[in-house]
Amino acid sequence: MFRGFRLRKVVVISSLLLNPLWVIAAETDSESNSATEEKAAEEENMIVWGTRVTSNSVYMDDETIAIKQADHISDLLRAIPGVDVGGAHSLNQRITIRSMDDKDLRITIDGANQNTYMYHHLGNLQIHADILKAVDVEVGKNSVIDGGLGGAVRFETKQAKELLRGNQTFGGRLQASYNDNASNGYSFSGFGQLTDELDVLAYFNAIERDNFEVGGGKILDADGNEIAGTDGTVRGLKGDLDDALIKFGWDVNANHRFEFGYEAYNDEGNYSYRPDMGLATDIAIADSLNIPIVYPTKFTRDTITLNYDVTTENSTLKFVLFDNESTLWRDERGLIAWRPPFATINEGEAQNTGFNLIATTRLNQPRDHVLTYGVDIINYKTQYRVDGADISGEEATNRSLYIEDRIDFDNGFSLIPGLRYDSFDIQSKVVDKTFNETTAAIAAEYRVNKSLLLRASTTQLFKGPEIGETFIGAGLYDTPNPDIEAETGTNSEISVAYQGKGLGADNLRTGITFFNTEIENHIYDYASNPNGPRTWKDNIGDMTIDGFEAYLGYSINNLTALLTFSNSDSELSAFADYSSLDGSRIDRIQGDTISFNLDYDFDLTDLSLNWNFMVVDDVPAGPDLDGPTLLNNKEGFTVHNISARWLPQSVEGLALTLGVDNLFDEFYASQSSRTGVSSHPLFGQLYLLDYEPGRNIKMTISYQF
Repeated sequence: MFRGFRLRKVVVISSLLLNPLWVIAAETDSESNSATEEKAAEEENMIVWGTRVTSNSVYMDDETIAIKQADHISDLLRAIPGVDVGGAHSLNQRITIRSMDDKDLRITIDGANQNTYMYHHLGNLQIHADILKAVDVEVGKNSVIDGGLGGAVRFETKQAKELLRGNQTFGGRLQASYNDNASNGYSFSGFGQLTDELDVLAYFNAIERDNFEVGGGKILDADGNEIAGTDGTVRGLKGDLDDALIKFGWDVNANHRFEFGYEAYNDEGNYSYRPDMGLATDIAIADSLNIPIVYPTKFTRDTITLNYDVTTENSTLKFVLFDNESTLWRDERGLIAWRPPFATINEGEAQNTGFNLIATTRLNQPRDHVLTYGVDIINYKTQYRVDGADISGEEATNRSLYIEDRIDFDNGFSLIPGLRYDSFDIQSKVVDKTFNETTAAIAAEYRVNKSLLLRASTTQLFKGPEIGETFIGAGLYDTPNPDIEAETGTNSEISVAYQGKGLGADNLRTGITFFNTEIENHIYDYASNPNGPRTWKDNIGDMTIDGFEAYLGYSINNLTALLTFSNSDSELSAFADYSSLDGSRIDRIQGDTISFNLDYDFDLTDLSLNWNFMVVDDVPAGPDLDGPTLLNNKEGFTVHNISARWLPQSVEGLALTLGVDNLFDEFYASQSSRTGVSSHPLFGQLYLLDYEPGRNIKMTISYQF
């Protein structure tokens, strides 16, 4: 079932991770686990403003995240095996899980759905890391609870109640940051208890970004030669970003809480036309058409949420009502020298509204059952405007019901069956139709002892066709395809995880997951239309994605280390009409990836040190979907980051952090970003490389009072 692995690497990683499990399982005792949990709780209370990152594919330590001075989502998520964040531009944060991009994932902020396919040159998520309290990443779809094909990412913003220390009624925080390559920013917040039942948080963060310099200080082409007219600095990045949040909480009593939140996100600047394609492409296109490189651009996101949480003796319930509206505006009058009819002011608006309800209930007879059940309704609306006039729009609604039962047989074995029903109604230029599908999931877990867990699962998949991307017409230029089918399939996984004592460690944690994802009727947005000259959106075949993720964590005294490894391969079995695409891989695929993170705390000096690096292997040339046409191999890279964080006990609330990202000034691009060389009939040869920043010295000072 799991094909395409590189055998030698599988043997090495499996031996590394699996063999110690059986040797050290007997060494575990409950006292060591309890001590570890107490230490983790102490650290979390001390690092109040850190972001907690959890994932089913790895155990993450809070301090590992807090010390990184995250100013991009990639700083939070790239250490998770199977996850990458492409895009160096502030508008192009693009999360991928097992090479599937953000269109195939369920992404939420405080429960509000964020999937807005705005523009294929942009990412599908805009949020700043500093505002986040927690991120929960589901690598792969492993239950009926979430929709999508590849997994889920749940972002949760900070909450006033959890920021107050001791007997505080009100508090606040000030922060200033400087990055020599090339941004600076500040944030301030206030939080407190208005009454015993009412709390409030007000937060504002502002960042001024300049054009950064690439590693090595030279903009190179595919042959390693410096591109004429460049000086090592990427153009089209300069702009201002601000993010404001206000949240009111009302504790009706100990079991009932309401929370109202409003977030306003704004990113504005003179940005490149195609933020994902890199400066070399920008220059080639601008020079060939005598048009500007940058254009006045503004992206806004306004999110309103109402959360209601209920806790009783045997049940919990969480209800979220949300409205999320994103707008991309750009002044394209600079195109007048090329195509006067397109020299306009364009605007795309995408709105997600809906609600979701998820509840759990514990039943003790005849066996221990934990039922998880809920309702999820999302309405998608898009609108495209030219010079202020409405031109086109589309709409879709997804309605879901699901139930999952965790059955504990009281002998270490648990069975987890689930059912989900989706009704997806879409009214677009491509198709006007309702797709109905019932999917199932089954998982089995066996807890060998308190430290060792074995798991296997199979989950059916379903995803209806996307409405058209908003900013290039909201379906206006799409070709109708009434026979298009929804994507279905299965995701199967087997995994083993261990956490306890062993090899002299206070806490040893290790695990490995093998996965196989089969996507039937895979939809490709740019399929060659066999009945016409234009490309269209169509089912082109069945896509298989398989691989594995592994991790090994080791903690002793004040030292914590984490090693992760991930591998993913994909291959299309094409339908007859698209036989030329047979064997193609997903374009966003990343080479074998190793990450290593090392933390050390000096108790006497209140100082913490961190070193992390990521090694990404080459990806050889081969057929792919939506990749470059001339050269599509991907260069591997190694990036090192170091940082130090000082929390002086003599000044409670003060934190000083100094770090260096890309320590050795590597010239590289994430393999989840645009890479490679294409040939274009108008622009000639285009080098598509979304350059990442070179060496960046980062300093942050914050004071919480």
